Amino acid sequence: MKHNSLKILAVIVLLSVVLSACGTIPAANSNPCPPSISVTGRSDIFLTPDIAYVYIGVHTESENVADALNENNAQSQSISSTLEELGVAKEDVQTSAFNIYPFQDYGPFGPTPGATEDPPTKYAVDNTVFVTVRDLSKLGHILDSVVRNGANSIHNVEFDVEDKTEALAQARKEAIENGRSLAEEMAQAANISLGDLISLSVHGSDNAQPLYMEKGLGGMRAASEVPTSAGQLVLTMYAEMNFEIK
Repeated sequence: MKHNSLKILAVIVLLSVVLSACGTIPAANSNPCPPSISVTGRSDIFLTPDIAYVYIGVHTESENVADALNENNAQSQSISSTLEELGVAKEDVQTSAFNIYPFQDYGPFGPTPGATEDPPTKYAVDNTVFVTVRDLSKLGHILDSVVRNGANSIHNVEFDVEDKTEALAQARKEAIENGRSLAEEMAQAANISLGDLISLSVHGSDNAQPLYMEKGLGGMRAASEVPTSAGQLVLTMYAEMNFEIK
């Protein structure tokens, strides 16, 4: 009797599992994913820079920390005065880094073999400012002038467009238009009809990237100035689009 009861229970459990599984099977006529076409539209907007950013720094060294600091302060003040004389506004000059640190100068080849003493401790002072140059015609002259007045570290000269609002709007519009045109082309080639737009996602960077197409230094104006060339920037936008197929 006990053995038969176990068989009946097993049959009931198995039947329950089968019925549950059948309940999860979708109807044959349902179609949760209608046929569609997915495309990626692209737009490249070319811009002419109208502003530049540059890091200008002073590095000094001395065995006396006060001497290194005084020398650095004097050179930094000379650079500040030079920038002001050249028309750079005070609000466009911002301190980005100021460091004082000790070090031992072992030279380019490291410690001398067999040396019994370490070199004397020196102190280094670094003062770097982030400068915005709004008149690109003066950039070469500014760089030349600050170097002649104490700057010994210049890096990361970056060109940009100050207001990219209209360019970004145009890039998004053209990326969407390009995506729709591509979808229509694909639908025509496949002999099908394009339906409504199902989904749309537009993405890209707000930062325009430089184009390195120029040879030489096209911005050179005088041999006595640092040659600079702003070139062109490109702003790229993508539109991920999904269209229904009729």
